[in-house]
Amino acid sequence: MKIDSNGSEYRDIWVLAELVGDDIHRVTFELLGVARNLASKLSKVKNREEEVVCVVLGSGLSEESRKRLFAGYADKLIIVDDEALRVFNDNIHAAVVSRLVRKYRPEVLISGATSRGRSVMPRVAVEVETGLTADCTGLDIDEDSGLLLQTRPAYGGNIIATIKCENYRPQMSTVRPGVFKLPEADFSRTGVVVQEELTEEEKVSRLRVLEEQTIEDATVNLSDAKIIVTGGRGVKGPDGFKVIEEFARAIGGAVGASRAAVDSGWISYAHQVGQTGQTVQPKIYIACGVSGQIQHLVGMQSSDFIIAINKDSEAPIMKLADVAIVGDLFEVIPEIVKLVRRDDELKKAV
Repeated sequence: MKIDSNGSEYRDIWVLAELVGDDIHRVTFELLGVARNLASKLSKVKNREEEVVCVVLGSGLSEESRKRLFAGYADKLIIVDDEALRVFNDNIHAAVVSRLVRKYRPEVLISGATSRGRSVMPRVAVEVETGLTADCTGLDIDEDSGLLLQTRPAYGGNIIATIKCENYRPQMSTVRPGVFKLPEADFSRTGVVVQEELTEEEKVSRLRVLEEQTIEDATVNLSDAKIIVTGGRGVKGPDGFKVIEEFARAIGGAVGASRAAVDSGWISYAHQVGQTGQTVQPKIYIACGVSGQIQHLVGMQSSDFIIAINKDSEAPIMKLADVAIVGDLFEVIPEIVKLVRRDDELKKAV
């Protein structure tokens, strides 16, 4: 919506919640934490109280889920509870969100860059005639203008762009899961609940869901891994990943891969870390034979502790790493594995 010439007010930071069955997707809580920070900064610029509003579309949202959303720093919940929303339908969800945006006029609307968020948010942006910045890796508030600063990789990840939406509202962004850390829940918090109804018109959709199936996720769960060992071009081939896999098993980690390794067919896409793969935040990230191009760094730079093993001391990953080991990974890793196993044997002996 183009900003009215009569100065109509837009306010508050909205987070579009994502429900997975009867549970709430982790990215919702990640975004609520970010939204709390944005609202605090915007309040100072606007000199008024800006709230964090969580929009929840579903059926049968439990009281426990409501408490968790308030504990995750939502000030207000706008809930649309209807049986028609039990199964995800992007046409219906987009129609509801668009109506709510027109009614309440939020300053900012953010969502997870999940398959659902990527389906709903563009539709809403078109419907309410505003912009959308996808796959953001950073969100902030400009201290002078109060505009949302939306940071994302551009031109294939070769540059990092900061985007502003000056003349249209709401300012809309999607953020990939794992980009921001989970806030510490505060269950002493409470808030306001606003119930909205689904209209009969919104229930009409060109898309009809015939059947819903729950399929066990066959992909690699890197998002929850505490330790990740990632192989890059320096692994040299699929046989080289056997060394990476042995290393990961020895230290209780998961196996990641750079885009170069995946594109070469050495390992499946499910392992890919980076702009076009998964965004991760492990306690320890070990990059083996990874050069560290920006496309990869944006997917793992929030790791708590980074170890790099590379023959090239000038590789970008070596400058980012907390510990940089200059050497051949095929010589370094087996020695580390020996030390780990020797330590395990000593512990058992004691």
